[in-house]
Amino acid sequence: MDISAGEYGYDGFYFERMLAAQAVDVLQADATRCLGISGFLQTAALCAARGVPLSAHCAPALHAQVGCACANVRHLEWFHDHARIERLLFDGAPQPESGCLVPDRSRPGLGLEFKRADAARYAA
Repeated sequence: MDISAGEYGYDGFYFERMLAAQAVDVLQADATRCLGISGFLQTAALCAARGVPLSAHCAPALHAQVGCACANVRHLEWFHDHARIERLLFDGAPQPESGCLVPDRSRPGLGLEFKRADAARYAA
């Protein structure tokens, strides 16, 4: 069984310390916590330099696109409730196809469009 951790990491120094200590078999990062997409890409580069695979933590609508840009991403952690909320609030949230997330290349950026009318009922 592989050991994975790091989803609460916040910068390259955090991930480098985990890799240097050989604390994980698979490093896990979350772009919402580790300085965004740039931080996630930096973490992927650190993993590639040490030959350690990377896992994306939750937020499939965010990580599906950036994960495709990283050859060493092994998997994306999927929580049904997170994916349900993404579909509730965003058009273009990816759906699994045969166990894989395939970003819609016809949509710009992350491929998401905020559903303002649907989200309005949750405003305070």
